[in-house]
Amino acid sequence: MYICSFNDKYHSPDSSENPFAFWQQKAKDCNGLLRQFGKKASGAGLASKKMTIRKGQKADMPAVLALIKELAVFEKEPDAVVVTVADLERDGFSENPLFHIFVAEIEGDPSDSEQAKQIVGMALYYYRYSTWKGKTIHLEDLIVKEKMRSSGLGFALYKEIIAQGKKDNVRRIEWNVLDWNTPAIAFYEKSGAKILTDWRVVNMDENGIDAFLNPKS
Repeated sequence: MYICSFNDKYHSPDSSENPFAFWQQKAKDCNGLLRQFGKKASGAGLASKKMTIRKGQKADMPAVLALIKELAVFEKEPDAVVVTVADLERDGFSENPLFHIFVAEIEGDPSDSEQAKQIVGMALYYYRYSTWKGKTIHLEDLIVKEKMRSSGLGFALYKEIIAQGKKDNVRRIEWNVLDWNTPAIAFYEKSGAKILTDWRVVNMDENGIDAFLNPKS
């Protein structure tokens, strides 16, 4: 797994200081992205439907959890997800939320009120503090349903996160990517992000925490 970062000072593929200059010339808005890449979408008719990127709401969390579980399968850890809808609702929508989220929504079946709109993607982030940079954003997950991949939806969510970082005046946006996910790595590098191959991701799970605090004699 690699660490990726997007600093407030980055190189642009042209002279505009905008790492998205190439892409923005190709797509002025989300609907333009869907029209541009729609022929590549695997779900028939999906790319032609209206798409909205918006702030996530508490009522969206069941759909968000479904996306999280889909990602776990893609990353070959289908049993690793233990978070629940109740966890997401509590942690994301309390007085002091632990995370923030954007969701991508497309039109569904207008004759079915429960399926009138479908959440097909999400980007979950939270704020961190760097002793070198100050306030930063950590992008925890950006997920697009398999049927909507290559539709431009992932780029739209990615752009929303970068725009949020600019709005918040953060000096860095960071996230992780698996070393075998070469298409994602190539995209991130082309967008202006840096892949930090000399860093390692370190974590300690519940068993490790307990073992550290209660060492066996």
